[in-house]
Amino acid sequence: MFSRIAVRNQFLGRLKSTLVIAEHNNEALNPVTQNTITAAKKIGGDITVLVAGTKCGPASEAASKLQGVTKVLVAENEAFKGFTAESLTPLILAAQNQFKFTHILAGCTAFGKSVLPRVAAKLDVSPISDIIDVKSEDTFVRPVYAGNAILTLKSKDPVKVITVRGTNFEATKVDGGAAVEQAPAGDFKSDLTVFVSQELTKSDRPELTSAKAIVSGGRGLKSGDNFKLLYDLADKLNAAVGASRAAVDAGYVPNDLQIGQTGKIVAPELYIAVGISGAIQHLAGMKDSKTIVAINKDPEAPIFQVADIGLVADLFKAVPELTQKI
Repeated sequence: MFSRIAVRNQFLGRLKSTLVIAEHNNEALNPVTQNTITAAKKIGGDITVLVAGTKCGPASEAASKLQGVTKVLVAENEAFKGFTAESLTPLILAAQNQFKFTHILAGCTAFGKSVLPRVAAKLDVSPISDIIDVKSEDTFVRPVYAGNAILTLKSKDPVKVITVRGTNFEATKVDGGAAVEQAPAGDFKSDLTVFVSQELTKSDRPELTSAKAIVSGGRGLKSGDNFKLLYDLADKLNAAVGASRAAVDAGYVPNDLQIGQTGKIVAPELYIAVGISGAIQHLAGMKDSKTIVAINKDPEAPIFQVADIGLVADLFKAVPELTQKI
């Protein structure tokens, strides 16, 4: 009996297979793809990476070198310009129909949160969003109530469609050599959505979600012009600059700098919160940072409850002094 159970479990283990939807700009992979592959490795079984785009050869080659990847499926088509969910979903479904994956994963980014719910709806399964740990092939951990509670859930769906919080998984190493194959062919053009253009913010500073240090500002800065104090400090630290929702809503900075439950989730080595009170929605996006430094003139500000180092001071005096001393 025990030997039969062991053989059965071993057989089921071999059947596990995961499709990771790569996020990229055709030239390079978004770092969250490496974190997502680490989550896939915890699930077990073969890992296939789907790279879809236009002239995405460099991205597919980079994916093939990631540790743990068994195979890379590459799809080049003008329909994938702009990486819209409406064009990518039929491709993912075609790959699913051919290879019968047990899990489909993507990073919990704007891209992943756009594509995978549509895929889940087409497969008639419940999407599992923003996981922070993998307990087994059908049991996952995710935050709820803005991170105030942690939920462990067991999915009975035949295909698990999952978005992964990249900051909770180490990036997989680059020492693999997976085979690159063509993804299922088809006409993936969609009339539902047409990609027109995009304008990307250009900056010499590190990208927010992958930066090792972040200087973030809130409503306490009082104006967008005063964010120059943070830019000067960030340049000294080679850090990215972020903001609370209050600062974004007030028009101080663009929304691509927003950190929090409705913004970007970050977990840098160093997070400096300047003039940020520490609303629960903001804490949900940065409380996993390794070292948190808070500068606020209000000693009762909630941010001090999660800060490793707290400075009760006027930010307009403290920040320039800190910048000068670095």
